[in-house]
Amino acid sequence: MVRGRGRDGRGAGGGLTRGSAREEPERRCLVTGEVRPKAGLVRFVLAPDGTVTPDVAERLPGRGLWVSAARDIVETAVARRLFARAARAPATAPPDLADRVERLLAERCRELLGLARRSGQAVAGFEKVREALRSGRVGLLVEASDGAEHGRQKLTALGAGVKQTRVLRADELGLAFGRDHVVHAAVAPGRFAERLEIDAGRLAGFRRGSSGVQGTDTNGG
Repeated sequence: MVRGRGRDGRGAGGGLTRGSAREEPERRCLVTGEVRPKAGLVRFVLAPDGTVTPDVAERLPGRGLWVSAARDIVETAVARRLFARAARAPATAPPDLADRVERLLAERCRELLGLARRSGQAVAGFEKVREALRSGRVGLLVEASDGAEHGRQKLTALGAGVKQTRVLRADELGLAFGRDHVVHAAVAPGRFAERLEIDAGRLAGFRRGSSGVQGTDTNGG
């Protein structure tokens, strides 16, 4: 397997920038008006009663209302009642909408990790992650946002060029692996790593002080 395999040219919130090697469908943010790959936005729909509902899995029926994956932009949409304007229909956006999006994205990331673990595509623990990195079997390195810097730096140095995310806490990673807490995890290259890369990038836009998906080479790309 090839180390560091993943999407290049990723922009803020986990989306791909224009001109990247792999193009994605694009959507327009109803707040900024910017057109960008939908990996960097969150889809919302109106429930039958007009309530604005996050659709992080992009499966709910109805017209999609897209907003950049960033807490302040979602809060602006709520404050300025932009969902109703975009939908051209009565719409009620709960004041804690950004918090709801964060919670749903965190749950989705945990679910993806759990599925990857049960499929034999994810491992946890310093030694197992280190072995996976040495064998070139890592598509995404997942580090707890509240984990010790020393251990993270060791794995980062070992996995130069491997994508890395630090958006979930150790207790959240633990839930995905059936433990009290997990600090280091790794996902094999493939669809789980690719999906988690997108959703972790989105989640980072709602968690202050967290980092989305980054390269771990010496240039920090």
